Amino acid sequence: QVQLVESGGGLVHTGDSLTLSCAASGRTFSSYAMGWFRQAPGKEREFVGGINWLGRITYYSDSVKGRFAISRDNSKNTAYLQMNTLNPEDTAVYYCAAKRTFGDPTATAYDYWGQGTQVTVSS
Repeated sequence: QVQLVESGGGLVHTGDSLTLSCAASGRTFSSYAMGWFRQAPGKEREFVGGINWLGRITYYSDSVKGRFAISRDNSKNTAYLQMNTLNPEDTAVYYCAAKRTFGDPTATAYDYWGQGTQVTVSS
């Protein structure tokens, strides 16, 4: 089992950058593919991006491609979401999630979730 804790959210302005962290418990972090999702008020949870076990493969939703970057440090049991050129449409609660398999971007494919961290982008 994996427990996930996100951090790094906050209030920023349009065009700013922000990095979120996802700290995982346990010694098997490198066995899990990681994903980032977000959920804005009144909207469904949206896939942001994912990374495979060793961090060599990443993929992103079209809405963040070229602006966001996912990485991981298995020695620190931590995954990261680097967000650049933020705009108000990026305002949401951001969640990290973990699963054994890689590739399926749907939320139901993920087994473990963090509690989320709020990111608010003001215009």
